[in-house]
Amino acid sequence: MGRVIQVVGYQNSGKTTFVVEYIQVADKRGLKVGTIKHHGHQGSVKIDDYKKDSGLHRHAGAQVSVVEGNGSFVMTSEKMSLTLKQLVFMYRLFQLDIIVIEGYKSADYPKVVLIRSIEDLSILYSLENICCVITSIELPIDITKKYKIFNNTKDSIEWLLTNKVGELIE
Repeated sequence: MGRVIQVVGYQNSGKTTFVVEYIQVADKRGLKVGTIKHHGHQGSVKIDDYKKDSGLHRHAGAQVSVVEGNGSFVMTSEKMSLTLKQLVFMYRLFQLDIIVIEGYKSADYPKVVLIRSIEDLSILYSLENICCVITSIELPIDITKKYKIFNNTKDSIEWLLTNKVGELIE
């Protein structure tokens, strides 16, 4: 099976940009990547299929609905809540090399932390299992001694992929 890695940081810290670059590099190397994104905004995820059959199925009472065709599918649910561990377990079906989780700060997986300003440093004291920090600001010496620090995404992605950083899942 593959491995799981998290990307965390405060809003607008560059998480999605990093995840996209990571996926692109991994894909060029022939690795199969899946992502799980935490919707940290107020309200539920907006699903725009209400006039489609799958939306009609859910509104009729289906707990979950899947639309499949020509090798692609979309699964939707508005009545179920899965834990991150359940989502990772479900992803095992896809035989991925890497699962990248964006968000879910309190989860236990190895974390890449993005820091955009000195005010963001507090996140480092509230997280566990940090494998590296990516930032363009100068950091206090205690932090640079404690964590692997990168000043750019290219070097961090190379290090993460070369060293196969992430929690192995069976």
